[in-house]
Amino acid sequence: MTRGVSVAVRTLAVAALVAGLVVVPPAQAGERGPQAVVSTSGGAVTLAVTHNGKTVVQPSPVGITTERADLSLGLTPSGKSRRAIFEHYRTASGKKRDRYVRATETTYRFTSGSNRLNLVVRESADGVAYRYELPQDTGAVTGEASAFVLPSDATAWLAKFRRDYENPFLQLMAGSAEQAEYMHPALFDVGGTYALITESDVDGRYSGGRLVHAGGGRYQVKLWDEKVAVSGALKTPWRTVIVGSLATVVESTLVDDLAPASRVRDTSWIKPGPAVWTWLAGGRSVQQDLARQKEFVDYAAARGWPYVVVDAGWYDDPNWRRTSFVPELVRYAKARNVGIHTWVRFSSVDTAEKRADYLPWLQRWGVQGLKIDFMDSDGQERYRWYDEILPETARMHFLINFHGATLPHGIHRTWPHVMTTEAVHGAEKSSGLTTGHITALPFTRNVVGGMDYTPGGFHRARANTDGGELALSVLYESGIQNLAGRPDSYDARPLARWFLEQTPAAWDETRLLSGRPTESVVMARRSDDRWFVGGAIAGEARTLDLPALGKGRWLVEVVRDGPAGLVKETHVTSEKLTIPVAKDGGFAALVCRPDRDTCARPTYGIPSTTVSATPEQVSVQPGQSFEMSGTFTNTSNQPLYDVTFAPRVPSGWSASGAVRAFRVAPGESLAGRWTVKVGANPVVGLTDVPAVATFTPYHRFGSSVEAEKATRTHVWKPLPAGQFYVAGNDRSVEGRTLTTGGVRFGKGIGTTPADRTVELGTCSRFEATVGVDDEVDGRVDRAAGAGGSVTFVVVGDGRVLHESPLRRSVDPALPISVDVGGVRSLTLRVTDGGDGTSLDNAVWGDARLSC
Repeated sequence: MTRGVSVAVRTLAVAALVAGLVVVPPAQAGERGPQAVVSTSGGAVTLAVTHNGKTVVQPSPVGITTERADLSLGLTPSGKSRRAIFEHYRTASGKKRDRYVRATETTYRFTSGSNRLNLVVRESADGVAYRYELPQDTGAVTGEASAFVLPSDATAWLAKFRRDYENPFLQLMAGSAEQAEYMHPALFDVGGTYALITESDVDGRYSGGRLVHAGGGRYQVKLWDEKVAVSGALKTPWRTVIVGSLATVVESTLVDDLAPASRVRDTSWIKPGPAVWTWLAGGRSVQQDLARQKEFVDYAAARGWPYVVVDAGWYDDPNWRRTSFVPELVRYAKARNVGIHTWVRFSSVDTAEKRADYLPWLQRWGVQGLKIDFMDSDGQERYRWYDEILPETARMHFLINFHGATLPHGIHRTWPHVMTTEAVHGAEKSSGLTTGHITALPFTRNVVGGMDYTPGGFHRARANTDGGELALSVLYESGIQNLAGRPDSYDARPLARWFLEQTPAAWDETRLLSGRPTESVVMARRSDDRWFVGGAIAGEARTLDLPALGKGRWLVEVVRDGPAGLVKETHVTSEKLTIPVAKDGGFAALVCRPDRDTCARPTYGIPSTTVSATPEQVSVQPGQSFEMSGTFTNTSNQPLYDVTFAPRVPSGWSASGAVRAFRVAPGESLAGRWTVKVGANPVVGLTDVPAVATFTPYHRFGSSVEAEKATRTHVWKPLPAGQFYVAGNDRSVEGRTLTTGGVRFGKGIGTTPADRTVELGTCSRFEATVGVDDEVDGRVDRAAGAGGSVTFVVVGDGRVLHESPLRRSVDPALPISVDVGGVRSLTLRVTDGGDGTSLDNAVWGDARLSC
């Protein structure tokens, strides 16, 4: 560092301290962290990276080519300048929320004829990064000379390129790895010094990149686009190398440090936290089932977990704005201090017009987060889409989880409402989830930003043990930690549930304690004054060390695999602990000072209560009344206050008055009985009428919550004289309201391809409205028209009286009217439309006879 720069460092440090910031002190004399060595020979420029005097990345080509200039050859140095960088910023989530940046930035200037190229290099304690600046417009970028040359004998942890970044990491050798395309990030061990290669600050000005092994340990940067559109001057993304020990790599925030400052001024609404993710817990059908989603909300509320994520399938009914249960689920969840996130298909929000039509609905409903899926591209066009949707969703206060997406390239700093990104071979996969891959992720993919692996799927077949799976809740950082288990799987493992109830999703500090990719990992993350530790191994049983996390004595509560399930051990110690770990297993630990009996804190979930309602089901017509009764019982160990108990009826319905109690003690109950009257023009089909208890827990005075149990009402309209409904199940194949083309029916037949035969008296006409049930729409690509396809055939005494056109899941409801005069035996037949799918859930809506 030059004398002038040293003075600048001291001046900036003093200014920062006056401003009240904490600044990392300059490196001590003799310390030699990551350094960039830029060399020019014969008009070509190379960049090497050294660490403590040892070359880690060998001299590697740099340069860029455009339509009108080759700025990779014929370059002549024209000067350089240097500046010191000090920054402080705070993130909403991540490895640590407070970040302090100290770096040296050197700009090397080159000319090639009349064209100019600036190579901007940053050096910091955890790595080196460079970018290109083109001060003049030289047309579209056609490629980069950028490459990283590693020693052939360096151990490498690489994942083959996939557009959604969902491939497993494998341990290879840098020089002998297949000559193929690989994803960022890529990790290399060069004689005990590690280099993780990735990129930062990628947006719509440019294209995303990947690595191509050209042989011999040379990894070339390849851009997604053959031509990157440029207008005027250009700053490319940062080619980024995190360098140092494994701890330096894992704990690094360099990718975020290189990104632009936050563009969200008010971040008070951005709240990280665990979520109950209902996809692996129940599959697609659960995403369309309000009752099941309410069960997940109840479970989250009892745990104090702030979110529930409703995944694919909830909105593909073309009339979802009118028919969706999400507004009711949001209301239900809000009354239990739980926020709802919803899955969104990229094709639904890929244009400004679609977003303007779509997103305000979810905002009005009160949805708090969006899981946007299937971007599947690193192209400039897709990054421009990110540039558009990120400020829009920030203004609308949506938390964001990008799935089927690119890596986070510093996005958590610039757009802090992005809580997490998939871009990982995660728990949704049915293969390749080896414990080697699982233990590689903290050293590779998760280094660069929040990772939605979705841990906690205890109910599924897995390569790891329960202890290893529990450890992932700490080992994997994600601003929204989507927990993939079923409630019964947590309840069957109360120690896992106990630990997950305590574990936050944002951290004040992160430390790697030990490990090596594909072998083992032990990490500690601090939240306030408590440490959470996760440890996992790949392979045979062994012991792992948990060192003391600071001077003095510590209370350590360890949950690990035992002979018959998870066991808990409690230690008070100032020394390291040696923890036995089962084959492919792991452990989780909660650590604090021993000034208490346990490190656990109250979670302030919703107190335990039960509600009963009778009858369970009732069939009613418009204007009719029915009797309903219910009992609310306080099953918690705390009193409840200001209790009100009454049915909540749909608009246009009425119910008799509520029952109330100022206080319901533990074990006490409150009972009610009401008369419910159906409205004159109700929505037909299945409607829940819940008996709702509203109450205030003792720890939440002034803030009420709810508990409820519903009576399911089947509402149907009577027919005119002379018409009769054909006897049917009045339900869809999956037990919901019969709906096709957005039209609901109170009566009818829900069936897969099959015959239904009816013996007639003297009847003249059969009528119905037919189509594929809307419940399959969430499982198909509506744009492609794939999915359920059937035909409807009406047969009288063995003779075909009517055959409908082919009906698909994307088609509107089709009314049919068939003359059945003289027919004695009527068969209603649904046939497979021939597309070979298993989604042929058909509807004979309001199937009726005139007799």
